[in-house]
Amino acid sequence: MTATSEINTQPKQWHNLSASKVAQNLNINPETGLTSDEVLKRRERYGTNELKGKSGTNPIIRFLLQFNQPLLYILLIAGAIKALIGQWVNAGVIWGVTLINAIIGFIQESKAESAIAALASSVQTNATILRNGQKVQVPSTELVPGDIVLLTSGDKVPADLRLIKSRNLQVNESALTGESVAIEKNTAPVEVDAVLAERANMAYAGSFVTFGTGKGIVVAIGEATETGRISQLIEQGTSLKTPLTRKFDKFSRTLLYIILGIAALTFAVGLAYGNSWAGMFEAAVAFAVSAIPEGLPAVVTVTLAIGVSRMARRHAIVRKLPAVETLGGATVICSDKTGTLTENQMTVQAIYAGGEQYTVTGTGYTPEGEILADEQPIDWQNFPVLAECLKAGLLCNDSHLEQKDGQWQVVGDPTEGALITAAHKVGLHRSNLDTQIPRIDVIPFESEFQYMATLHEGGSSSQRTIYVKGSVEAILKRCQQMLDVEGNKTSVDADTIHQEVDVMANLGLRVLALAKKSVSATQDTLDHADIEQDLVFLGLQGMIDPPRAEAIKAVEACQSAGIQVKMITGDHAVTARAIAQRMGFNKNGEVLAFTGSQLAQMEQSELVTAIEDGSVFARVAPEQKLRLVEALQSKGEIVAMTGDGVNDAPALRQADIGIAMGGAGTEVAKEASDMILTDDNFASIEAAVEEGRTVYRNLLKAIAFILPVNGGESMTILISVLFARELPILSLQVLWLNMVNSIAMTVPLAFEPKSQRVMQQPPRNPREPLLSKSLVKRIVAISIFNWILIFGVFEWIKQTTGDIDLGRTMAIQALVAGRLFYLLSISQLGVFLINQLRGIRQTFTDASAIGIGIATTIVLQIVFSQWSLMNNLFSTAPLNLNQWLICLVVGLPMIIVATLVNKFDPLD
Repeated sequence: MTATSEINTQPKQWHNLSASKVAQNLNINPETGLTSDEVLKRRERYGTNELKGKSGTNPIIRFLLQFNQPLLYILLIAGAIKALIGQWVNAGVIWGVTLINAIIGFIQESKAESAIAALASSVQTNATILRNGQKVQVPSTELVPGDIVLLTSGDKVPADLRLIKSRNLQVNESALTGESVAIEKNTAPVEVDAVLAERANMAYAGSFVTFGTGKGIVVAIGEATETGRISQLIEQGTSLKTPLTRKFDKFSRTLLYIILGIAALTFAVGLAYGNSWAGMFEAAVAFAVSAIPEGLPAVVTVTLAIGVSRMARRHAIVRKLPAVETLGGATVICSDKTGTLTENQMTVQAIYAGGEQYTVTGTGYTPEGEILADEQPIDWQNFPVLAECLKAGLLCNDSHLEQKDGQWQVVGDPTEGALITAAHKVGLHRSNLDTQIPRIDVIPFESEFQYMATLHEGGSSSQRTIYVKGSVEAILKRCQQMLDVEGNKTSVDADTIHQEVDVMANLGLRVLALAKKSVSATQDTLDHADIEQDLVFLGLQGMIDPPRAEAIKAVEACQSAGIQVKMITGDHAVTARAIAQRMGFNKNGEVLAFTGSQLAQMEQSELVTAIEDGSVFARVAPEQKLRLVEALQSKGEIVAMTGDGVNDAPALRQADIGIAMGGAGTEVAKEASDMILTDDNFASIEAAVEEGRTVYRNLLKAIAFILPVNGGESMTILISVLFARELPILSLQVLWLNMVNSIAMTVPLAFEPKSQRVMQQPPRNPREPLLSKSLVKRIVAISIFNWILIFGVFEWIKQTTGDIDLGRTMAIQALVAGRLFYLLSISQLGVFLINQLRGIRQTFTDASAIGIGIATTIVLQIVFSQWSLMNNLFSTAPLNLNQWLICLVVGLPMIIVATLVNKFDPLD
């Protein structure tokens, strides 16, 4: 044997080479396999057959990185300032907020680096191989290039193989290619530019053998396999931040610079006025603390966590907190077809027998449904040709159905499972028929002949029956007769049959023809010569992997909400377009479809245009799915990508939010995703979009509620310093308002139920900043009112009573009263109450959280001013009833202000 160093294992188009050329390049005898010594040499050179992901970030570093956020810088600085002035309790509270936020982020992000490990485990299996001339079984990790692998039904392909022998071999590659039907394999070379799904002489790592046997030479292991290439795509995919993260970072960074700049200016101006260093330091600290929205990170985290909880109740598990908001802002959903939009279960939907057309109801392998003629249920026993057609599909069949965990599954070929299910729907079962007409012999399906045939005992002692199923071309040319509606033999009407085939094909159905032949009762064997002529045509059965009924409604709902839905699949273009038409993927009245080959030939500008206009993208390779997502993102779209297969993982990782199927999805897809649907139901995406949009609106409400208080407080302190007046509010009182009062009043906004109009509005503009112009105007307007309230009440009480502590206490209580009215104006509870006053009937949604928040705030504020301990701690004074009423009355104008800002900037 030639030295290992001389073998040619450079990446090749193995599918384009002959089997003998492959063996020659790999220096291997296909009849004996490698020797043990040669295996050791090759393993030393090429390594083990496994995928090695990048080493994960150290957990300590990953935890510390959670603090790398501008707004957390503000909180850490605020805590440090409070510690410097000796207020360790307050510093501890602020630091505690940052610590809790970091812990939650760490837990949510800790699984992000496990996608490659899951990908590796998804292809580990045992393999039966030839070595030293002997058939042995070894772990798949021990395979090396040149190993001879033996495949049989049910095996998981352990590496990329160039097939050199194939007998009725069919391989399910749906997790890799998106093709829902098992691929028939052969050994003949194919065109060099054939796409992966059309390389019939290859078997790829991670796919499954559903039928037949085969032998192949290992041509790629580990990261050199097609699955390994996808692993590298996952590593190379850009890890984009979500829109919320980007906007929040920008907002926080800007706020940080503004606060620190104005605090320094306040300090400098105060000193210039001749004020003491200590007094100006306290004023600068008070301003910094007043301007910092300390409660905002906690409220954001709680709001997102509530969204996660609500989504989980609606079958959507969120793996990363910001994904909640991102989905609500999605402008495009790119969905895989097989198993996501469809059932991933082949289903017979149309039958043509005896010159009559029949429709079959029900989906998947569940034997529930009926057969209709002219949309009316029929008794199949009154239609003898239909019965024979169903019987042929049931008996000329090597698969079977079984029930696992309440779900019906096919063991074998999905197409055969569809034929069995159709027969079961009318009560035909093989167990009964095998007793009456047992099988004697079989010709397994071979791609060369395009049919399968079985020989059975006949209904009488004088004859036996051959049942045949296969492609229309293979069966029809062997038929001289057919059965009419009464079951009588007549000449074959080939033109009519081909018309029926065209009708089914245009519906995206895969069509099989069925026939039979009577032979002598003495015939014990079956040969191809027995099938060459004199078959009696029984009919056609058309099947498809049907769309989920609930997914059709979900697509419609998403489109109504202004979200584009695009199908990206590895399946055939005709089938994909037919599914898309059924599901309403129409754009401008048509379903525009492109194939992967067409996309590969396009320039970047053409590609972007095609992706914008197209609704269906068929025969798409994993790299092209990635390009599709990137092209959409380059146009400013917020892209959600759904999928369940290994081939979807890179696009799931690249998308703004990747959504994997929890049941049918591979571990790879789940680990690469941001969200998992536990019920594998596309319809759950609509519910998740609702919750995502609600979360974002609630976040905006929280920001619109918190920042005006900070604005009013900081304006009060800044103006007081500029005019050399006493501070109407102290830093410790500011901390109470910002931490205790704000959180008590703002957290209930996280529990706000969805608006009735949430899915009637288009997606928000992804380029819109977190603080839009209208939101900034709202914040400024409310901040000015809050400043007038604080400054006005403080100055009035100080001038009339001379009691500074009382002035500050009443200014704070007046501010809180105004905040209560403002909270009602932006909450669902307030909208409901206003509509009731207008006489508008409205279904009342749960707003108990707002009520609890208001009650809690009132209690806290009573304690704040009436309890002597709080008076000593916060320099407050107790109020009498008249003073309480004054605070309430001066806060009432907030209703007018809130009504005006709500008119120009509705938050619902």
